[in-house]
Amino acid sequence: MAPCGRTLLLPLAAATVLVASTVLVASTIFLFAAAGARWRPADTGLPVPPHAVSAAAAPVTAGASSNTTGARKELSFLDENGGPDDPGAGAARCDPRAAAVRVFMYDLPPEFHFGFLGWSPPSPDSVWLDLTNDAAAPPPRYPGGLNQQHSVAYWLTLDLLSSSSAPCGAAVRVADSRDADLVFVPFFASLSYNRHSRPVLPEKVSRDKVLQEKLVRYLSARPEWRRYGGADHVIVAHHPNSLLHARAALSSAVFVLSDFGRYHPRVASLEKDVIAPYKHMAKTFVNDSAGFEHRPTLLYFRGAIYRKEGGSIRQELYYMLKDEKDVYFSFGSVQDHGASKASQGMHSSKFCLNIAGDTPSSNRLFDAIVSHCVPVIISDDIELPYEDVLDYSKFSIFVRSSDAVKKGYLMSLISGVSKQQWTRMWNRIKEVDKHFEYQYPSQKDDAVQMIWHALARRVPAIQLKVHRSSRFSRSDRGK
Repeated sequence: MAPCGRTLLLPLAAATVLVASTVLVASTIFLFAAAGARWRPADTGLPVPPHAVSAAAAPVTAGASSNTTGARKELSFLDENGGPDDPGAGAARCDPRAAAVRVFMYDLPPEFHFGFLGWSPPSPDSVWLDLTNDAAAPPPRYPGGLNQQHSVAYWLTLDLLSSSSAPCGAAVRVADSRDADLVFVPFFASLSYNRHSRPVLPEKVSRDKVLQEKLVRYLSARPEWRRYGGADHVIVAHHPNSLLHARAALSSAVFVLSDFGRYHPRVASLEKDVIAPYKHMAKTFVNDSAGFEHRPTLLYFRGAIYRKEGGSIRQELYYMLKDEKDVYFSFGSVQDHGASKASQGMHSSKFCLNIAGDTPSSNRLFDAIVSHCVPVIISDDIELPYEDVLDYSKFSIFVRSSDAVKKGYLMSLISGVSKQQWTRMWNRIKEVDKHFEYQYPSQKDDAVQMIWHALARRVPAIQLKVHRSSRFSRSDRGK
């Protein structure tokens, strides 16, 4: 494992895929459960339905699989190469029971994950990076630019790979799926879309679509999926267009998304899925002492102005605000050093606009947070990460789109915020910015661990659905 001091701050309309009846479409409404994240249904020793142990051979070659038959054994977890970890070796290990959530991860071939980054396994028997010792090479870097803002799957995978040998974090990887609260699918779907969504001649089908079809076949054959119809599986599809060809077929799983703008309500919803923050591109404002008087710009926006779909409001606001005193509203992109310029602008601004674009969310909100620039959120359909435990109104201002386009409304609202009120929000944003930092190794309450905690809070609802659906299974088997 990399030493703790070595922290890396890196920068298909859905086509219905018909699979076996065991791949369920999540049309059942999930119920909210009031239990805390520390309650773990895996502790109850749920019975494994008999049909779960007879699965067809998986068409994708993979590494070691979980033990889904026989007596329940003592809880164990894996080392980074998928082998059972020796609890007696080396330094003290984290007890899996101490983690908020226990996770079983499929040993998918590298073409689904680190193969996108040019990594090849050192031997035919290995599919994972070796993160067990300090002498090992560091993980391959995730591509920069706009790619990195949707790199969530990368960070979660790294965290699981190192969890057995790291200090206790929010999640720990276990060797037996029956010991797990959740099953993680390590597919870098966003990067697959970014790099391979267009066919390369002479091929007629994109590599991204081929991988999605492979994934559906693989999961539908797995006993871990068939046991609960995929309800306890976690799939990261953070880019709004990622997993486009497979999302309907895999909709019973818990998706980790940026928003629901391009999802049918029967495929994804706030009751079932988890919203994760973008990986910010602006530099984190460290040791920020630039208070109210040291931020001369009142209101700041830099980005694409002309957007389709729900983003037309950006154009309206541009013409309303561009000539206002102490307002900076300009076009910007990554190609013209946009991230660096935006970072400088946000660091010197009191308020930063986050306006709906092609989708309800954007990376700009998280750039503002780590710049300690109070966000002004104008996006009626936005969903926010960990909002069940984090009150954004303490450090953000929300404005309805219908009000924002009223002449003079927005400027009057922002100008009316007193220095004391702004400073209170500024202080709060400095307290919560750590929740939006992706890093390896993960740290307490950073973005990686906050996502795991959010997923842990989904576990009671998943188990409620599973238990309700199995009410008559025993009596039916006795007929």
